[in-house]
Amino acid sequence: MRAILLVFLSCGLAYSQGGFVHASGKELVSPTGEKLLLRGINLGNWLEPEGYMFLFEKGPASPREIEEFFTELIGPSGAAQFWREYRKKYITGSDIRFIRNAGFNSVRIPLHYKFFVEGGDGFELLDPVVEWCRRAGLYVILDLHCAPGGQTGTNIDDSDGYPWLYEDERAQRQTVEVWKRLAAHYAANPAVLGYDLLNEPLPQFPPLAGYRAKLEPLYKRLAASIREVDRNHVLILGGANWDSDFSVFGAPFDKNAMYTFHKYWTDPNQAAIQEYLDFRNKLNVPIWLGESGENTDEWIAKFTAMLERNDVGWCFWPYKKMEKTSAVVSIAKPPHWDHIVAYAAMPGGTGLAEKRIAARPSVEQARAAFAGLLNNIQLQQSRVNTGYLLALGLKVPK
Repeated sequence: MRAILLVFLSCGLAYSQGGFVHASGKELVSPTGEKLLLRGINLGNWLEPEGYMFLFEKGPASPREIEEFFTELIGPSGAAQFWREYRKKYITGSDIRFIRNAGFNSVRIPLHYKFFVEGGDGFELLDPVVEWCRRAGLYVILDLHCAPGGQTGTNIDDSDGYPWLYEDERAQRQTVEVWKRLAAHYAANPAVLGYDLLNEPLPQFPPLAGYRAKLEPLYKRLAASIREVDRNHVLILGGANWDSDFSVFGAPFDKNAMYTFHKYWTDPNQAAIQEYLDFRNKLNVPIWLGESGENTDEWIAKFTAMLERNDVGWCFWPYKKMEKTSAVVSIAKPPHWDHIVAYAAMPGGTGLAEKRIAARPSVEQARAAFAGLLNNIQLQQSRVNTGYLLALGLKVPK
């Protein structure tokens, strides 16, 4: 524990010395040579919004669906302005300092590829956050949550309802280009720990089983393109079946790689992760829990303690969401939000247009709701979930 604390306290010093975190056998090693156990939080819902985090249990779920719904409510110009403000206010320097002061030593940032295509404004959004993390002594993991074509075929990757990434050569080339652009940009930045190449690829749905054999070759292709411009950063590889199935992997193909698994809604005991511990021992590689949470404080406390007993670093999900305690902070509902949620759940279709018009919030109500949301997403307006932080073994900053 003392060694881990020393690593955590020395992050800023490590950055100034220009070293990089790297994989060494079964462990991550800090630039100063100590074992590094990651304790992190995911900055979800910032660049890849998800419907449930806005309380949309029915209706828009993916980023594009949410964006279209917001445009329907406040118009194209109003929605464009909303998203510009949202991306500035959702994660700020205050958020990063709060995360550091709570006791985290890392953040995972889910990315949508659209911001990092040629001409995109992704670096204008991401660079300030990476710099705030560098100043705070937090390591950054970049996660391609939404890949071109889609790696899952579900709402979480903003795809067209099918994992076209494994079929479409153009989507693969674009994914290569996005990662090469990210890697070239951050190649010399030691605040960035590594690159999580694809979030939760390939659900376990039987019709998609044939794509399993294509996953590791795609990882190798992405890795080769990254290594052309960046030999410093850790490559992070997730298994099939929502990052849970490591049977798709052969022998390690990169000396500076870590393997990540996600675990939700399982018994919080060692049996839940034993297969990953066995994988670590067999191949002599680091493993990392890249996502978990969405559960009670009691479950999170048991699961976190079990992970740490087994020297498994973690990154829980998420940092912020609306009106839930299963996050570091909760966002309050703005005025008229229940009306918007009810409208979101209504079925669409031309035949229902009149009913939808009659049921929708007024333009004035919608504008007030979104103005309120932009206010409420700011840290100073949010509610800190003390139980969640204590369950993670951390503290509530004063």
